[in-house]
Amino acid sequence: MMLPLLGLLGLVCITYIAIAYEKQIHRARNRVATGSAVLETAAGPIEYAEAGEGPPVLVIHGAGGGFDQGLDLAADLVQRGFHVIAISRFGYLRTPLPNNASAAAQADAHAAVLDVLDIPRCAVLAASAGGPSAIQLALRHPDRVTSLVLMVPALYAPHQADGAGPQRMSPLASVLMDLTLRSDFLFWFMMRLAPRVMTRMILGTPPALVAQADPVERARAHVVLDHILPVSLRRLGLINEAAVIPNLPRFDLEHLETPTLIISARDCLYQTFACSQYSAEHMPNARFIGYPSGGHLLVGHQQETTAAVADFLRAAPAAVLTP
Repeated sequence: MMLPLLGLLGLVCITYIAIAYEKQIHRARNRVATGSAVLETAAGPIEYAEAGEGPPVLVIHGAGGGFDQGLDLAADLVQRGFHVIAISRFGYLRTPLPNNASAAAQADAHAAVLDVLDIPRCAVLAASAGGPSAIQLALRHPDRVTSLVLMVPALYAPHQADGAGPQRMSPLASVLMDLTLRSDFLFWFMMRLAPRVMTRMILGTPPALVAQADPVERARAHVVLDHILPVSLRRLGLINEAAVIPNLPRFDLEHLETPTLIISARDCLYQTFACSQYSAEHMPNARFIGYPSGGHLLVGHQQETTAAVADFLRAAPAAVLTP
């Protein structure tokens, strides 16, 4: 008698899980299938989306992102009167991964997008793994970048030279990562089964911070994680990050004249605080905002961060004048 009941209960659970997954993945796929276009550029096809009116800001997403993450990141700037251009970097969503997907190559692709959109100069906002290509854009095409904002950026820090920084994954870890990223269901299931683990591992933020945050901040963290789906369409980009980010060289920071704002939190689990502080100290025209806590999502600092970024963009000399 017990066995049939257990079997029935198992079937009900499996059916419930399948329905819940199909509902969310359908919504996720629809979300990234609309609202963007693909530009044919000198660097190849690049997906992008635009929102808002006002001074232009190129938004460069982090790991696990795409144009949709860029729009989420800059939503408050749209409300404050900026014109956001959000791209999908190499290997994300509808932007293919070329043979050369280095930070420098990505920077040239960013400039190519501005060429096609006929934007001579604009401000740039980059987050996390989007930081390296944003700095390279300002170094390689200084006449195109009027001001630069780097939020919890993945950059070189001296401690990386002695092996303490991020390392290239082992072949086994690479295989496991690839298998995981091919499965939207596995990623979704892990979000439901172990949300605290995913908050720590994927969002780089102490789970306790999110649990103690106000409802608005908790909802923001939930959306960031949810919007990584469909992860399978971001797989190549994520694999490329795993190859590029641990091996970042020291950029020529002393020659980066662009007005720059760098923001991080000391408890960011991706250890962006030290590299952010180091980079700001070696740039001739940079300001660093360091929070004692907040994690990689800067939990608890959304409003003040947005205000600081908007004020900085407006104050930078000739930073946001529409061409």
